[in-house]
Amino acid sequence: MKLSPQSTWWQGFIRGNRKEGQSEKKQRGACLFLLHKVGVFHVSFYCNKVFLKTLSTKQYLFSKNLDLYLVDVTKAFQFILRFFKEAWRPPFHFKEIVNQCFEIGIRSLSLITLTGFVTGIVFTKQSRPSLEAFGATSWLPSLMSIAMVKALGALVTALICAGKVGSSIGAELGSMRVTEQIDAMEVSAINPFKYLVVTRVVATMISVPILALYCNFVGLIGSYINVHGHEDTSFVNFFENGFSTLQFLDLYAAVIKPIVFGFTIGIIGSYQGYNASQGTRGVGKAANRAVVLSMFCVFVEEIVIVQITNWIRYF
Repeated sequence: MKLSPQSTWWQGFIRGNRKEGQSEKKQRGACLFLLHKVGVFHVSFYCNKVFLKTLSTKQYLFSKNLDLYLVDVTKAFQFILRFFKEAWRPPFHFKEIVNQCFEIGIRSLSLITLTGFVTGIVFTKQSRPSLEAFGATSWLPSLMSIAMVKALGALVTALICAGKVGSSIGAELGSMRVTEQIDAMEVSAINPFKYLVVTRVVATMISVPILALYCNFVGLIGSYINVHGHEDTSFVNFFENGFSTLQFLDLYAAVIKPIVFGFTIGIIGSYQGYNASQGTRGVGKAANRAVVLSMFCVFVEEIVIVQITNWIRYF
C-alpha cells in the first residue's frame, strides 16, 4: 500500500483528523506528525508500508505482543544510534561526566572491595582441596590469576554495577520523565538526551573498567592472604607465579570486556528510564527492567567475547 495523496486510506485519514480553517498542506503535515507520534514510522526499517496497511484495517502484522516487541527493538536501536551521533557533537558536559563517575565509581568502591576480596578468598579455599589431591597446590597463584583476570573480576564488577548503577540510572531518569522534568529541559533549549543519557553512558564506560581492574587486584590480595596462611608464600613470589601464565591478550581482553559491559549497563538503564511511562509504577518497572536486561546482556557478551578471544588466541 502506497502512502500517496491519491490513496483512499490517506484521504480518509485526513478527513477524520481535519480541523476547521486548515489548508490541505497543513492537514497533511498534521496527519504525518500524528502518525509519527503513535509510532508508525518507528518501524520503517522493515515493514513501514505493511504496518500502515495493518493500522488501517486495525489488525496486527504478526501478533500484538510480537509487534510491540519489534517496535521496541527498533526504538532501542534508534536510541543507540542517537547516542553515537550525540556523543561526538559539542557541547561536551565534562563536569557532569566527572560527577557521574563519582556517583558510579567512588560510591561503588566499598561494595566492589568487599565482593572482590571475599571472591578471592572463597575461590582459593574451594580450589585448594582439588589441587591438593594431585599435589599441585603450587599452582594456586596461577589458577587465581587466570580466574580473576580472565573472568571473575570483570563479571563480578559488571553484575554489581548492573544491580546498583543500572537500577539507579533507570529510576532517576524514569522519575524525571514521569514528572516532566525532561520535557522542561527541552522547552529550556537544553538537549536532555546529551546531558542525561550521553554523560551517564560515558561515565559507566570509564568507571566500570577501573572498578574491574581494582576488583582483580583486591581478589588477588584475598587469595594471597589465604595462600600465605597455609604455605608462607611471599608477596612477590605469589604475583610472579600468578602473572607468569597470563598473556598480553588476556590483559587486553580484561580491559575491553568491562568497557563493553559498562556501555551495556549505561545504555540499557538510560533507555528504560528515558522512555518510562505510567507514573511512579513505570519508574519501578524501568529500574527492574534495567537490572534484568543488563545482567542478561552481560552474560551473553561474556560468552561472545570469550569465544572471540579464543579464536584470536588460536588463529
